[in-house]
Amino acid sequence: MSVPASNGRILVVEDEESISQPFAEALRRAGFEPLVTASAAGALELAASEQPDLVMLDLALPDGDGRDVCRELRRDSDVPIMMLTARGTELDKIVGLELGADDYVVKPFSAAEVISRIRAVLRRSAPRPPREEQPLQVGDLDLDPAARIATLAGEQLDLSRKEFDLLAALMRNAGRVVKREELMSEVWDSNWFGSTKTLDVHIGWLRRKLGDEATRPGYIETVRGVGFRFAAPEAEAP
Repeated sequence: MSVPASNGRILVVEDEESISQPFAEALRRAGFEPLVTASAAGALELAASEQPDLVMLDLALPDGDGRDVCRELRRDSDVPIMMLTARGTELDKIVGLELGADDYVVKPFSAAEVISRIRAVLRRSAPRPPREEQPLQVGDLDLDPAARIATLAGEQLDLSRKEFDLLAALMRNAGRVVKREELMSEVWDSNWFGSTKTLDVHIGWLRRKLGDEATRPGYIETVRGVGFRFAAPEAEAP
């Protein structure tokens, strides 16, 4: 008897049937609805038409590079992406995270472990109940948590969901050091068990959008070995 698909739709982009088919069946048994394609073109088409809850994306595809697919998906979507590759170097993982991936899986893998990680990524990506928060302001930077709008010198910032949540967490604690673990728990998940490199990647993205210089940050200061300090409310950005 099959298990009802109720946990979400998972788009599996993998050209090796020996991997995609058994994994798709494991997803069905776990209560997910798998959507399988073997190509980059199919990935973009299904992502647009089926609106999956998560994309499991192989890097080596017969008609293109999975990293290009990731870039294309990130142009207008915050869908969680798990990179799937035979390469497992630290550089490969960092590149994947810099492109906007949420996690990185190296082949060969355990279906049970990956499904557990899929659940964790979906949990971290789930919409959170809105808080009753007042608008925040630091220098020329304004953030409205209720409307989820951030502006710098009157210009609206183009922020992803995670970038906005990270900026809000930092601004709520403006003037004090926020530990890396606190930010991971607040913005990602209290049960996060992966690398914290994704935090550094998102901090880098935020700095670029805020116009921060690496040597003279106006807003986000790195406290080595501890975390980050956002400029105090009375501080003026350069």
